[in-house]
Amino acid sequence: MKVDYQKSLNPAQLEAVMTLNGPVLVIAGAGSGKTRTLVYRVARLIEHGVSPENILLLTFTRKASGEMLERAAGLADERCRFVSGGTFHSLSHQVLRSRADLIGFDRSFTILDRPDMEEIIQSIVKEMDIVRASIRFPRRSTIASILSKAVNLEQNIEALMRDEFSQFLEYIRDIQRIDVLYKNYKRSNQLMDYDDLLIFCRKILAENEHVRKELSDTYQYVMVDEYQDTNGIQADIVKWLATERQNVMVVGDDSQSIYSFRGANYRNMFDFPIMFPETKIIKLEENYRSTQPILTFTNSLMDQAQEKYTKCLFTKRKGGIRPKVVNVKTDPGQAKFISRTILGLLNEGKSLKDMAVLFRAAYHSYELELELTRQAVPFVKYGGFKFMESAHIKDLIAHMRILFNRNDAVSWGRVLRLINNIGQKKSSNIIKWMQKSGVQPWQVGEWPGAGKDSQGLKALGDLLRQLTDENMKPERALELANKYYDPILRERFDDFPKRQKGLEQLINMASRKRKLKAFLDELMLDPPSSNADVSPLENDSYLTLSTVHSAKGLEWPVVFVIWVMEGYFPSSKSRSSLQAIEEERRLMYVAATRAKDKLILCYPGQEELPIWQLAEMGYISGLSSFIQSLHPEVMDHSSLDNNILNNNFSNFSIRKKQPRVIVNTAPFKESSVNSSGLKQGDRVKHPAFGMGVISKFLDKEKVEVLFRDAGRKLLHLEYTTLDKV
Repeated sequence: MKVDYQKSLNPAQLEAVMTLNGPVLVIAGAGSGKTRTLVYRVARLIEHGVSPENILLLTFTRKASGEMLERAAGLADERCRFVSGGTFHSLSHQVLRSRADLIGFDRSFTILDRPDMEEIIQSIVKEMDIVRASIRFPRRSTIASILSKAVNLEQNIEALMRDEFSQFLEYIRDIQRIDVLYKNYKRSNQLMDYDDLLIFCRKILAENEHVRKELSDTYQYVMVDEYQDTNGIQADIVKWLATERQNVMVVGDDSQSIYSFRGANYRNMFDFPIMFPETKIIKLEENYRSTQPILTFTNSLMDQAQEKYTKCLFTKRKGGIRPKVVNVKTDPGQAKFISRTILGLLNEGKSLKDMAVLFRAAYHSYELELELTRQAVPFVKYGGFKFMESAHIKDLIAHMRILFNRNDAVSWGRVLRLINNIGQKKSSNIIKWMQKSGVQPWQVGEWPGAGKDSQGLKALGDLLRQLTDENMKPERALELANKYYDPILRERFDDFPKRQKGLEQLINMASRKRKLKAFLDELMLDPPSSNADVSPLENDSYLTLSTVHSAKGLEWPVVFVIWVMEGYFPSSKSRSSLQAIEEERRLMYVAATRAKDKLILCYPGQEELPIWQLAEMGYISGLSSFIQSLHPEVMDHSSLDNNILNNNFSNFSIRKKQPRVIVNTAPFKESSVNSSGLKQGDRVKHPAFGMGVISKFLDKEKVEVLFRDAGRKLLHLEYTTLDKV
């Protein structure tokens, strides 16, 4: 099928699509059609005669690359589906699986996720004789963050700790020692964490010209999406991949670089033309999402940035209203204002799925969640634990991992400690015995030290023996492991019915794969999202609550941004450096550019920081300094008392068929009524957690309560006191 590129693309997009050779930097403003540009360029390359296997499309999720290639196939040529698409980690994994011997690893190495990393660190800390100083030794999660961030920022641990973890300076030498022991442990047990995949891939590319040549011959055209989110290691990987042929296009927006906490470096956008001196720079500035008043606001916001690629977003859409900045006085006032505005929009015929409330930090929405629950407005909140970080999922996966790497002490420890009467010390002894004696995994029941534990060890051995069948499909392997694990699940978790559904989902995912090892690798490299098991209400009719980080890449007709206050957004922590402030500004830009038709920014002005602290910062009110410094004509700034949305807030009526409340889980069953008379929506008081609202019942005695100060808690009414207010 012949594609009419001139008819389908605007001039800037067309230039990017038709420039096939040489280095290209595409600066794609928010909503400017960057995905469309990448899709059409894939189609153009195939149409031009480039073989699919000679094209590499790097994205930050496999889903993103898959969707782009599907669109390209539907647009032009079925062969677009065979283009190599994936993440930096999946590419690195592919390189390392075939060339790990170049860095002294076996090709059967196991990939560690973050919880695995923390578990290894914890075991190392326990074995170290650390002299306790005047301050508490950092938790394993903090140590993991220090080690990982040092790798991603390519900074030594001492410098990083002085910059960002100064409260633990007394333990610098201990952390450095942990780093050495952790690296030695990984190498001796044939383990790599996510950071290692990138580091070792770059090392192989940098030190082996023949590998660079091979990959350059394979990937003759390289494209990278979201380049502003890459770190220095990923930028180097791009450099080495494209150094031979120079046919590389990177697409990104420096104004949307918001992931420095995980090592992303917005400066990569500015360094790309230095890395590739012949770079052609193309700017996509026509916006297809927002109205012009919203774009005028966001353009003004980024005009204040210290370092940027200057761009001015515009749209051909007509009309639109200026963004509203509202002083809602108090936190409860903010919650009431938003919930009533939402109800007013519903009465006008709008849908909940067309609205979102965004915030800088997850705890900023607690008061709003209480009010939405009281008003029976259904919502889902994003920004929680990842699917693969759930204990029951990790338990089941651990049984699979030891089949492929018998030296994976982390997975062995997890599996063994699920057996009654086996703790940390005994599991460690079993692992050492297995490594020393060289027995097969299914022979674990033959451990000489087994006494009363022998039955549990033999049951584990029997399972592992069944799982060694080379012809066994991934789905069947997980079913067998799940059958073994189910009694353990029921004993360990009160909410086992919900967790069983998560395991069923995992088995269903495995049913689409042919090889178990490939399935396990994919899970670690591209885990499902945190809300994969959320059951949507009918017609997806729920309000979205989300952190700004979780909302990147999404859009809604109506967007509220809350707590737009100095000390909250921007965060008070950002005041320590100009770089941090600039990232907060970019975060505000990302939040504002999610809105298509209506943007409402709220701040509870009476809850502002102390006067002395504001004066120290140079501001006289609590409104975010980013907004204070804008020209008054780009927004309507009002107080809640001014009734700015022309709604009569005293006359709201809830629609008769409001859906039930959903808070990141399955809908509440109205038949579940507690014998005490408590019901969903009741305001209650707890002796320890304070005031809250009942969000749902799991059964007649288990209740989930959303507390204003303590957050969401699951309580058993037989063992707690809840007084109805």
